[in-house]
Amino acid sequence: MTVIQGQTLWRGFHWAFFINVQGLIICLRRFEAQLALGQLDQAQTELQTATELLLASGASMELAGSFNRHEYEHSVRQSMTPPQVQADNFSGLMSWEHAALMQIWKRLRPIFEQLPVSLHPQHQEFVNAYVSLATAHRAVCEKFGGNEGGSLRFEGGCAVETLDKFSASRRALIDPYHPEPPGCPVQF
Repeated sequence: MTVIQGQTLWRGFHWAFFINVQGLIICLRRFEAQLALGQLDQAQTELQTATELLLASGASMELAGSFNRHEYEHSVRQSMTPPQVQADNFSGLMSWEHAALMQIWKRLRPIFEQLPVSLHPQHQEFVNAYVSLATAHRAVCEKFGGNEGGSLRFEGGCAVETLDKFSASRRALIDPYHPEPPGCPVQF
């Protein structure tokens, strides 16, 4: 595999990831609207579709890391640092998709706390899909040395530990039945 192929995989599957997240945002807004109208069947369909988009996002994340660590360190990671990008702490946290998703998850938190019982099974599948996505993200981070050092955004510390904290805080937004462990502040 050449360096170009590693970058192509990284970029292409990150684009796929962001497209899935855009669809997820649309589905969750529609889920929220259908619940407000009392249309539980339609709300369930939207939550099911959101679940599938989370699973697709996790698959995109896995595939984005389907090349070797040498290529990541010597080509891909370098492409995410100045002068190739303007920010010296480049991260997916900077995307509008991330901001929009966090806004809707914050709005949905009280709704998830009082979700009609008929939607609980689909909601649990949604939460499980998020855990699957977070696990895939963690695995890619770890594969490329995230358990040995910091990320582009947080150079100090351990990137995998930081990612675990972010994952726990995000799960706390969508899963009121599995509260965040003590000592992990919600970070955005």
